[in-house]
Amino acid sequence: MPILVILVVVAAIAAFGYVKGVDFIKDQLSDSPAADYSGNGQKPIVTVTVPKGASGRDIGAVLLDAGVVKSVDAFADAYESEPKATSISYGKYELLSKMSAKSALAVLINPDSLIAAPTVTIPEGLRASEILATIAANTDFTPKQLRAAYADTEALDLPAYANGNPEGYLFPSTYDITEDTTAASLLHDMVARFTQNAEDLDLEGKAKSLGEDPGDIVTIASLVQAEAGQADMAKVASVVYNRLDAGMALQFDSTLHYGLNIRGDIQLTREQLNTDGPYNSYTRAGLPPTPIDSPGADALEAALNPANTDYLYFVTVNLATGETKFAETLEEHNQNVAEYREYCTTSDEC
Repeated sequence: MPILVILVVVAAIAAFGYVKGVDFIKDQLSDSPAADYSGNGQKPIVTVTVPKGASGRDIGAVLLDAGVVKSVDAFADAYESEPKATSISYGKYELLSKMSAKSALAVLINPDSLIAAPTVTIPEGLRASEILATIAANTDFTPKQLRAAYADTEALDLPAYANGNPEGYLFPSTYDITEDTTAASLLHDMVARFTQNAEDLDLEGKAKSLGEDPGDIVTIASLVQAEAGQADMAKVASVVYNRLDAGMALQFDSTLHYGLNIRGDIQLTREQLNTDGPYNSYTRAGLPPTPIDSPGADALEAALNPANTDYLYFVTVNLATGETKFAETLEEHNQNVAEYREYCTTSDEC
């Protein structure tokens, strides 16, 4: 065989051997475990945020960037082999640095590891100004940001019957404050919560059956919220409707308190009682022009389903227990008022 041919054959065999060797090495490398730390980690503690809808590899990338795991592949492998991995909730977690993928995964699948989002609670019966102050006191949002968000009524998605006024439509509840929450989005969520409750109660449909405007129902609910404890809400609602039907002034301190921007069980002076204005329900018949606070679900329910009574009057005769007495006649009401005054002679609540 000529020497040239022999050299070509040898070179081909060598080349084949090289290719097979590379393939063998690649096969070996592909079967080798992903880079991983060992153990349960070490300080410093880091906080990571698992995004919504994140896959195992997405979470692994977050952990790698934070210095928690050594490789995305190691975490992805651990994630795929753990049936509970899909139960990981989005949100914030605290982990150690340089954790093994399995140790990091064990933290994330434990629901107790999720750092609860900060919250702000809005009680029933607060006015809009008080709601904004409560939010400002319990979050990082400034009064200026909140006032701007409140003023942007179009962005709030108010129901049409609110007539562009958010008073009464910032629903009392507890709200999560996440990294994505803004002053505008929080107030929008509060209006959305009102809208959902209104739909659940069929507010518009029941208002129509009562012959009332839906916005007036919210105003009535705000009066009920201000004037009654839960046990008496339906009866107080009946008093509102009965006085309106009779053409009587409501004569509620709560409406005048709102108009004068004062709070509490304040004994109104004669001068205050004679102060004319749209919220003085002593000098003007009918409902005030807007809600006077944000009513909760119970007050809205009472406004839609008032008790069937002939009551025209009520007075709380025991401020400590909230005991309230109702009357159909002025004479009976005056007797109840006398009982209240007698109570006040011995009670510090008055």
